[in-house]
Amino acid sequence: MPVLLSSKIIESALSRLKTFQHIYIGYSGGVDSHVLLHLCAEIPLLKDKITAVYVHHGLQAEAESWARHCEKTAQILEVGFKLLRVKAVAIRGESPEEAARNARYSALKLLVEENDVLLVAQHRDDQLETVLLQLFRGSGLPGLSGMPESMAFGRGVMLRPLLNVSKPAINAYALAHALDWVEDPSNESNHYDRNFLRNAVIPLLKQRWPVCDKTVARSARHCADAQVLVAKAAEELFLSAVNLMDKTLGISKLQLYQSAQQQLIIRQWFQYLGLKMPAQAFVNRLLSEVVEAREGSDPVLSGQGCLIRRYRDTLYCLESAEPELLQETVWPAGQASVRISNQQTLSCVLSSAGIGRKQWQSGAITVRFRSGGEKISLPGRKGRHELKKLFQEAGLPPWERERMPLVYLNDKLAAVGELWVSADVYNEKAQDCISLYRTSREYD
Repeated sequence: MPVLLSSKIIESALSRLKTFQHIYIGYSGGVDSHVLLHLCAEIPLLKDKITAVYVHHGLQAEAESWARHCEKTAQILEVGFKLLRVKAVAIRGESPEEAARNARYSALKLLVEENDVLLVAQHRDDQLETVLLQLFRGSGLPGLSGMPESMAFGRGVMLRPLLNVSKPAINAYALAHALDWVEDPSNESNHYDRNFLRNAVIPLLKQRWPVCDKTVARSARHCADAQVLVAKAAEELFLSAVNLMDKTLGISKLQLYQSAQQQLIIRQWFQYLGLKMPAQAFVNRLLSEVVEAREGSDPVLSGQGCLIRRYRDTLYCLESAEPELLQETVWPAGQASVRISNQQTLSCVLSSAGIGRKQWQSGAITVRFRSGGEKISLPGRKGRHELKKLFQEAGLPPWERERMPLVYLNDKLAAVGELWVSADVYNEKAQDCISLYRTSREYD
């Protein structure tokens, strides 16, 4: 017999927070979220802090009537109500389920301010489904850890107070309080992986292992505990191999570690860059085709929305973008910046060292890119220097050399991007010189 639910489970979950200003409740109108909303509304001190939020995905005709049902229920329970409309259009590589979930959470994140909390109604059977799905996808510890009870969300926190509650207990509460909820007919379609598990697989599993939702949830907590330790170790390994200035990895430093440790460092790198976690096959290719490539080669690995390249002893992760259109550009007189390609803008600012301001203002300025054989004289150095050799000295990767803007003043090379200024035009005078800098669409 399921354990009877009470509002104490909500009070216990909220007691972990130091403070909270507003409580948003993800409310779909289904039985789970209705029970969550009812439990919260039963606590008098919370009523003026609660807003039930219905996210309208625009995917089903019934959604309008569900929204009206949710608003009416909120009125009956004397809590606030908010309707959010989103477009849940799946992008490449994304299932309809993922598209709906991502659109829903993106909209909810915009609501949750500092000291706000979002409550969602996932329960123990949802956790079982999540862990099984991750297991079948070949996930590691992060995936097998399932859903956390608490996590940062928006500018506040998301809590799952029912995560350790069984589905029968939720249903029993709904029947005992004569709640009126909506049924989503799409939940009956086994076309979706989660529905197939819920409708066909898990009932069969429970015939053999009646408390498998409980035991799998316990395994998920063990994985989550282990992941905390692994994440700490991964961060320490990562910090020993990363250059935080340019967000690159040192190849020789990476190769000091065994394969499993190298994989941890790579995954931590992707997390640090804010990228989607790479698939195991991609990590394997990165290590074998790029890290282990012979010195002096220029391997390129494309995938996961990025490009992985190496130069000398350094591993670079670059944004995968459309080819850059590089062409000669005239810099209009008096203009502070100029678009020099579809991905770069070059700007000028007053400074105490650089190109003399009077020369800059009176000259004809053009921006070009390398054609080969360019030379420049540098302040404090004798002779004229080939750009190729200067780039090598500076350790600038070949792909960066190609897109480095060359600034010509009256048809003479005056500056190489933000790197060097020609001795012919170089000046030092407080706020009477011009220095250059680039902005790019790539993450920096």
